[in-house]
Amino acid sequence: MNIREKYEYWLTFDEDTRKELESIADEKEIEDRFYKDLEFGTGGLRGVMGAGANRMNKYTVSKATKGLCEYLKTEFTGDKSVVIAYDSRNNSKTFAEYAAEVLCYNGIKTFLFEEIMPTPVLSFSVRYLKCNAGIVITASHNPKEYNGYKVYDKYGCQLVPQYADKVISYINNVKDIKSVKHMNLNMALSNGFLTYIGDEVLNNYISEVEKMDVYKEASDLKVFYTPLHGTGNIPVRKVLSDMSFDVSVVKEQAVADGNFTTVRSPNPEEKDALNLALKKAERENADLVIGTDPDCDRVGVGVLHNGKYILLTGNQTGALLVDFYLKFKKQSLNPKSTLVKTIVTNDLGAEIARKNGLNVVETLTGFKYIGDQITKYEKTGENEFLIGYEESYGYLVGTYARDKDAVVASMLICEMAAYYKKHKMTLADALNVLYAEYGFYLDSLDSFVLKGKDGAARIKNIMSYFRANKATVFPNITDVKDYSTGIGDLPKSNVLKFFLKGGSWIAVRPSGTEPKLKIYYSVRGIDSSTCERSLQNIRTIINGIMGTDIETYIKKIIRPKIQGDGGEVEFESLSEDGTLTLIFRGECSKCLILNRCVDWIAEEVLKNTGKSVKIKAVRKKPYFWDN
Repeated sequence: MNIREKYEYWLTFDEDTRKELESIADEKEIEDRFYKDLEFGTGGLRGVMGAGANRMNKYTVSKATKGLCEYLKTEFTGDKSVVIAYDSRNNSKTFAEYAAEVLCYNGIKTFLFEEIMPTPVLSFSVRYLKCNAGIVITASHNPKEYNGYKVYDKYGCQLVPQYADKVISYINNVKDIKSVKHMNLNMALSNGFLTYIGDEVLNNYISEVEKMDVYKEASDLKVFYTPLHGTGNIPVRKVLSDMSFDVSVVKEQAVADGNFTTVRSPNPEEKDALNLALKKAERENADLVIGTDPDCDRVGVGVLHNGKYILLTGNQTGALLVDFYLKFKKQSLNPKSTLVKTIVTNDLGAEIARKNGLNVVETLTGFKYIGDQITKYEKTGENEFLIGYEESYGYLVGTYARDKDAVVASMLICEMAAYYKKHKMTLADALNVLYAEYGFYLDSLDSFVLKGKDGAARIKNIMSYFRANKATVFPNITDVKDYSTGIGDLPKSNVLKFFLKGGSWIAVRPSGTEPKLKIYYSVRGIDSSTCERSLQNIRTIINGIMGTDIETYIKKIIRPKIQGDGGEVEFESLSEDGTLTLIFRGECSKCLILNRCVDWIAEEVLKNTGKSVKIKAVRKKPYFWDN
């Protein structure tokens, strides 16, 4: 079917779907909803919620679940079972219940959590309940309009390609999306197909997390914590309380809220996500700020250092954790002890690990590949997993789970800060010690948002350009790895990594879950200023390839981010004296703290275009949504 035929077909589904679709006046919006089906990739489903084939809704969730049912019934013998968890996002519980209804109709025993639950708990619960698979409804750290559907194997690991491809084939065989059958949950409960999960699983998970602690000495460390309206509130606070840490919570962000009303985006990778926690911590002179994303698999860290709070990157926190954990595990290491990291994670943690006698294994981007290595080691005995992490703020120690875990990471980060406080050091001091020994590392990430059919074509063309010019696109290239051809025993992946003289590298890859092209930078040098200059030179080349002048940057990158929160920003002009005039409409026109967003835009423009601007913000009457 073409776009118009799909649209007409979806009008027949139900009254709410019909009304939503008929209210859309923009043909581009209709095209985006129907130019393709929402793809079940190696990361599962993820997309904007709404009616349409390319959206997260009850029909796309039901189709994916029906495909999973057929996969389980074909690939496994005997009784089958699945456990389902969900986070605090809008519609997460509803989507989880739709998935449970489909599973139960197909005769598959289903365990469903009664309350919102972190993703790592789902990973743990698959193994604990001895299920064939797990499902978690989450879009992790994405903006509020997104949701997602991730599938886990019987080991509690998110599906890697060899299994995801099989599930995808079964999903693609579900031709009539509106005819998928469901069983009422009350009937499923009475028939024994459905079991609601109480406190037992979470309590056992917390017990496993607490076995990973390494530093037990009393400390006066003061911590401020924010769950960013997500699932981390109960388990993180429970574990830190059991470890006797003095923890205050950001009360406004302890409330589960799918609209994430106190933040622009609930992503601890972004600087402003922890602003409220940092302000409260400053008033109480707290040593440490930690914030977990909505499904509590990522954690961001702010450190009080010389009177100011410094935010650590995922690479920095990971390297610190490797160094700290090894201080207490040296006596238990053996020739099989292994660190696992992704190819877009910098090399500082790996250098520390190698110096301490660990094996270092690299995987493709995505923690599922780290989790898969854990399962592989358990089966073969060739290595023993000690710690794994990725640059996007995800960490794991122990083998009780197969996914990144912000609960255990929060515990170890607090223990690490307490250890260094006893030695009259902050985590920033500890990081500088590592830099003095191993060299300075500066890491950054640029995400270019390219939405819709045109955006997908643009991403494809840019990747083709990099491949065609891979030997000359950057100066001082020493090697290029194209993971689409297969590197070692890694699965093929659409990633290019350019290695430069001196140990720096750049990696380029399309996101597997969002309409983005991601550029990763790892710059190695003698000090911060040298690395900053090198990074800016590399960014200038990237911006030339992307065609990113300031006007384009506002339109292509900044505007989509702000639109996700109901606002609107337009480029008006850029004067010779560097004054950038922007028009703000929608929610932005009424915002009482617009200056925060203005400061953020100025920082982003400088970082990604190399130009310092003064922003003049002009508020104008909102668009149609306020009429």
